[in-house]
Amino acid sequence: MKKLALVLLFTSLLPLSIFAQNTDEDALFIKKIFDTGLTQSRAYPWLHDMCTKIGGRLSGSPQAKRAVDYTRLMLDTSGFLTRLQPCMVPHWVRGEKEVVKVLNTKALGGKTLRCLAIGNSVGTGKNGVSAEIIEVKSLDEVDKLGDKVKGKIVFYNRPMDRTKFNTFDAYGGGVDQRGSGASRAAKYGAIAVLVRSMTTELDDYPHTGALNYNPDYPKIPAVSISTNDAEKLSKALNTEGVVKVFIKTMCESLPDVESHNVIGEIKGSEFPNEIIVVGGHLDSWDPAQGAHDDGAGSVQSMDVLNLIKRSGYKPKRTIRCVLFMNEENGLRGGRKYAEEALLNKEEKHIFALESDEGGFTPRGFSFDADPSVFTELFKKVTGWQGLLQPFGLEFTKGGSGADIGPMKGQKFLMAGLKPDSQRYFDFHHTELDKIEGVNRRELELGAASITALIYLIDKYGL
Repeated sequence: MKKLALVLLFTSLLPLSIFAQNTDEDALFIKKIFDTGLTQSRAYPWLHDMCTKIGGRLSGSPQAKRAVDYTRLMLDTSGFLTRLQPCMVPHWVRGEKEVVKVLNTKALGGKTLRCLAIGNSVGTGKNGVSAEIIEVKSLDEVDKLGDKVKGKIVFYNRPMDRTKFNTFDAYGGGVDQRGSGASRAAKYGAIAVLVRSMTTELDDYPHTGALNYNPDYPKIPAVSISTNDAEKLSKALNTEGVVKVFIKTMCESLPDVESHNVIGEIKGSEFPNEIIVVGGHLDSWDPAQGAHDDGAGSVQSMDVLNLIKRSGYKPKRTIRCVLFMNEENGLRGGRKYAEEALLNKEEKHIFALESDEGGFTPRGFSFDADPSVFTELFKKVTGWQGLLQPFGLEFTKGGSGADIGPMKGQKFLMAGLKPDSQRYFDFHHTELDKIEGVNRRELELGAASITALIYLIDKYGL
């Protein structure tokens, strides 16, 4: 009986001892991943080339095609299996430089405002449009004004909430005026809209971004102005009562063109049909180089394959890097990938992660999934949080990424890298989003963080 008790005690402790052993092994290997990431990363050189030799990569543009060719070449020459996934994408072009000019105020005189046409907007044509502006803080306020906005230019001037610690929460609270403001104003007869830029800062840099027209209403021009100019315009309205502006934009939407998602992968040694995706979006807005949005996420995703290879790890499952095309003004690449993933019955996706919040210091990961499976899957990954906490990484519930979002219905775990968010909207969709704004070490830490999480998911599965 005594011998039996000792056997039972030993066997009951065995799983814990194995877990402790594995935890030690995992901690050492994760340290190796970070060491490799800080000494052998290729993320920054790749990003530097993409920013300085290609530049802004708006979908449908020659620069977007060059980015497809460049990233495929880099993945291929690094020894990874590569392919291109065709998808049709919108081809919006900005045209000549936009003009927004104040016509009649004493304080501002004939001031020209710092501006950018909002993506997907129609143009005014070469003669432009002129009208009195009417300031609002919300879409609901336009509804209340109704026919009073007819023939006018609606000026959306709701600032992002500076009290939000997570600046993405502040962005989510303000971006509806950029995305839906034009159609809401057109519903009541407005002829154009001006939109305060989406940033917590007061500066002179206008932010572009995408709008979505409601097919039930006319398409009217939409232009963003810098936050400093928005403040000045609002003050002029309050002191002088009536302000008129002139707007000229030459942007237009051309026919859709074929582009591609870029895919590179390491085949799994044991379960090659189980797929772990890591990705970012290859396209960017055109005023700058798309360094943080989302060149950083793209090269970090490529670097995951590089770090796995250089660390000597042989993945059990297939690790797939997907560089999605057209996140910014259509999400066509993400939808195409999800569509083909659903049709391919031989493959089973078990995890997908997107990096699309800039190349800043990584703070952790947010996780998401279909509600029917989320609780169980999130519980599994939280058991590894202690292994990543020494590197400043926390696990939270929340969103994942726009490009992997269309796969949510397939009921597997998804995640997003969460870098420090405080400076992101200083650069987002502006002329400032250049390689000079990216810190090499922060970028490399992000790639290593993603690789460490993917190592654990690959090793233990979900």
